[in-house]
Amino acid sequence: MKKIFFAALLLVSIDVISCTKPLKVDEPPAPIDYSYFAKGADIGWLSEMEAAGVKFYLSNGTEADCITVLKSKGINSLRFRVWVDPVGGWCGQADVVKMAVRAKNAGMRVMIDFHYSDFWADPGKQNKPKAWLTYNALELNQAVYTHTKTVLTALLNAGVVPAWVQIGNETNDGMLWEEGRASKNMAQFAAMVSAGSKAVRETSAASKVIVHISNGYDNAMFRWMFDGLTANKVDYDIIAMSLYPTTNNWSTLTMQCLNNMNDMVARYNKDIMISEIGMDVTAAATCKSFIQDMIAKTKSLANQRGLGVFYWEPQCYNSWKGYTLGAFDNTGKPTAAMDGFMD
Repeated sequence: MKKIFFAALLLVSIDVISCTKPLKVDEPPAPIDYSYFAKGADIGWLSEMEAAGVKFYLSNGTEADCITVLKSKGINSLRFRVWVDPVGGWCGQADVVKMAVRAKNAGMRVMIDFHYSDFWADPGKQNKPKAWLTYNALELNQAVYTHTKTVLTALLNAGVVPAWVQIGNETNDGMLWEEGRASKNMAQFAAMVSAGSKAVRETSAASKVIVHISNGYDNAMFRWMFDGLTANKVDYDIIAMSLYPTTNNWSTLTMQCLNNMNDMVARYNKDIMISEIGMDVTAAATCKSFIQDMIAKTKSLANQRGLGVFYWEPQCYNSWKGYTLGAFDNTGKPTAAMDGFMD
């Protein structure tokens, strides 16, 4: 009888203990460290704007350096285009080095965007610099290598180590036409990219090499381009995209862009950068939602393969140079769109 009594008492004791012991609560997951993620702006026009007397203001109306204003909105990285021999020197080597030093001194990471032209290079035009007009394909390859190395050396001598270097800008059909037109001679375009990449590896080994094309929603075009570069064994680190939607189609295009980003990671095992985005300056609230969505989708890529999002020339206002996709209002202050970069 004693055995039965003590056994029953033991069971009651265990039951009481189990009922009074605090329930284990699952701890929340540790927050993800997104310090690697670039919240960026391309501000290639800034020095020319300043020379023209354009002023910039914090949201409270206080006049401030443009880079300070951008930093107040969460921007941590800046992008600068490089032209070979531009009129007036704007976006030439000396101008870019000066601006990159300012960016570094402000605590920003720097992306250098080589256009390999004296002016704009984009999907509709990839014009050779006038100094390279008579060069054959091999001479153009050498010119890409030498120019890339020269600019990067000047940056390094000024104390700037670019985090990223783009070999070409929106090279949907290659660059340095006609020799480097990808639809006519993918191998030659690949040789040009390889020449630029080689210069980066030799001169600024810490910099990541980017290949950039537009229309980030267009998976077929991206597969065509990067299948071609892969077949030609081009050495690069990052696939970059541009995306300029309207207020009506942005949510559709960002979803298509996300699908494309995931495919690029899976197909080529490369990191992804959104090098350019923009939207009509008059649609600031919608643009803020677009920026937030684009950042969230880029951050969602597996294994932190999405590295950042850059807004193209947000500091433009009063239709500077006719550009209307900036994110500053006509008083020189950031619009609500720029709040999309803030945590």
